[in-house]
Amino acid sequence: MRLPVNRALLFISFFFALANICLIIQLINHTAETRVNETSRNVQPTPALNNRSGGTDQPSPASGKQTSLRELAKKKNLLIGTSLRHWPFTREHKYREILYREFNTITIENAMKIENIHPQPDHYNFSESDLLVDFASDHQMKVRGHTLVWDKGLPTWITEGKYSKEETKRILKEHIQMIVSHYKGKVFAWDVVNEAFHDDGTYRDNFWFRSIGPEYIELAFRWAHEADPDALLFYNDYNNEGSNAKSDTIYQMISDFKKRGVPIHGVGFQLHTAIDQKPDLKAISKNMKRLADLNIQVHITELDVKVNKKQAATKEAWDQQAEIYGDLLKTCLSASNCKAFIMWGFTDRHSWLEEYSPLIFDKNYNPKPAYQKLIDILSQSAGFPATFRLPSSVAAAHRS
Repeated sequence: MRLPVNRALLFISFFFALANICLIIQLINHTAETRVNETSRNVQPTPALNNRSGGTDQPSPASGKQTSLRELAKKKNLLIGTSLRHWPFTREHKYREILYREFNTITIENAMKIENIHPQPDHYNFSESDLLVDFASDHQMKVRGHTLVWDKGLPTWITEGKYSKEETKRILKEHIQMIVSHYKGKVFAWDVVNEAFHDDGTYRDNFWFRSIGPEYIELAFRWAHEADPDALLFYNDYNNEGSNAKSDTIYQMISDFKKRGVPIHGVGFQLHTAIDQKPDLKAISKNMKRLADLNIQVHITELDVKVNKKQAATKEAWDQQAEIYGDLLKTCLSASNCKAFIMWGFTDRHSWLEEYSPLIFDKNYNPKPAYQKLIDILSQSAGFPATFRLPSSVAAAHRS
């Protein structure tokens, strides 16, 4: 059967039009695929919240590329760290990015405190702290546990329970050993007892002291050691870094513990300070030395440096803050037993003293002069040129 001429021409035109459409579609797909491949080669993947691969490699200082506190501290076998909060960790990518880039150790700020982790007599809540510990493990960061025994934030089931001395000892022992056992092999050091003394060296009249007596401190260390013999056990306090009644009392307690075989391995110097309260560096060095003679480590555990609101607009204030951070880092590096330099947060955005801008990154996650100072000191100490400089816009904001 032969088609009429007009219908044949129409059929041929339709065929060529269809072929052209197919060709155009193929060209579009090829172009899109090429762009995707080029993009995948140029874009760096962001770290996942639970990235099991770790992903913590940093450029070498010797390469001349920008480096981090973390890599420089590694050259000095120094733990450099920060406290870690659950809320920004789970909600802000930038928080996590800086966290794993800059630090090799973390202290969990609140999730391990008794009111959060042991809210009821027969209930332990490990969900928040497990998430943070897993993140640290994934990114080769060491974890300090904070804190097993403290007089703040006790749940009412403890404070209003009207327990006998033996019942209170049982509660404290069970609490310590449950937490330490749960994180055995995952937490390398514990703040076992926190802030047990007044500045004059006398015992704080807290719940544990009233219910058990002064021996609660020794018992806490023994119970923690039973639960994890490999963990380092610390006594942690503030205003104990220099030469005063409190530091003398702590030194005498540790000397007694060492003589009697009570397991204690270190002292935490919190070092919450301010630009108008410059630490006595000579006294700190002297205290570190006498603790070294007892084979006791020192960790700077909660460092921040307050700048008041009126001072925050001046170049001098930011330089003073940077100087204090730098002086304390140099003091730690010069002591054989100072093994960790840890700040109580890293961004003013999430500091417990937010209005005083006490940390090394500002509220917008920009590095401050204090960050630059730490980079410079670690670079010099490690024998590398400093490879980081504050961006001009950030430097200008702190030089007004």
